[in-house]
Amino acid sequence: MSYAVKEMFLTLQGEGVNAGARAVFVRFAGCNLWSGREQDRADAICTFCDTDFVGTDGAGGGKFADADALAEAAETHWGEGSERRFVVLTGGEPMLQADGALIDALHARGFRIAIESNGTLPVHPGIDWVCISPKAGSRVVQRTGDELKLVWPQPGVEPEAIEGWDFAHFLIQPMDSADAEANLQAALALAMARPRWRLSLQAHKLLGLR
Repeated sequence: MSYAVKEMFLTLQGEGVNAGARAVFVRFAGCNLWSGREQDRADAICTFCDTDFVGTDGAGGGKFADADALAEAAETHWGEGSERRFVVLTGGEPMLQADGALIDALHARGFRIAIESNGTLPVHPGIDWVCISPKAGSRVVQRTGDELKLVWPQPGVEPEAIEGWDFAHFLIQPMDSADAEANLQAALALAMARPRWRLSLQAHKLLGLR
């Protein structure tokens, strides 16, 4: 199988439980909840995405012929040393492309693998850290994992209705939009009212990281 990657880069994880960890980000092209084209946003299931995942023209991106080629590129981005290698598969929706061959190839190079998914497709069982971010109007089938990240406020999603899902961590993250301050206050209020939820901020944006 070949892989279409929008961009690949070395950075620090900016949000969630693994915030601050050095990581290679592999951003796959394509999503099943929005085309990525602005003219389609209003009619998409997910209307608030702040990420460009269209095409393969980003830094480090491209079309990779097979799993070994993509894993080798991730290893090159990591640079010297094999200790605590960490790769984050994101998108778009990474489960449209992430398969067993890629998981095996990354593990063979010593990577611990995390994924950031909308949960509408089952996550490969070989992935080491599963972060699911549910979107209103979608059918979430992946209801187990390490981290549930709810972007807030999000009409159509009730936090109490998903607290029974099997996740170790429940995170509430303010939506990055023109109403950022109001969204932050809404997320703070929810975390205070429902102590199962922890506030998660996008530290990479605050720090000017990718």
